[in-house]
Amino acid sequence: MSETHRDVAREPEDLARLFHERANAGDAEGLVALYEPQAVVAAGEIVATGHDEIRRFYTDLLARKSDFPEPETLPAIRNGDLALTFARLPNGAISVESARRQSDGTWRWAIDQLKIKPVARG
Repeated sequence: MSETHRDVAREPEDLARLFHERANAGDAEGLVALYEPQAVVAAGEIVATGHDEIRRFYTDLLARKSDFPEPETLPAIRNGDLALTFARLPNGAISVESARRQSDGTWRWAIDQLKIKPVARG
């Protein structure tokens, strides 16, 4: 599906919804489209920079996993054209992303820190 026919993020909070829809549809290209061209995705030991590396990361992930549970999304924190977005997964893991408003008014992620495990407090 071409970028012109995909839903776009009109608000930073739209990114998590679009991610969930596209991941469950197995749409690696759609996931890549949520990121700026030189974005960084960090997932544990893996760091993917730029669309080519992000595409390889998601193609591999989608080949191994087909069910992505819907996260609880928290309100974005905004400062002009920048926003921090947050999502809490059912297993308690949290993702934190930095999003930037694009020149066309849509939002894309610039930095994505996937699955931060909660710290057990005792």
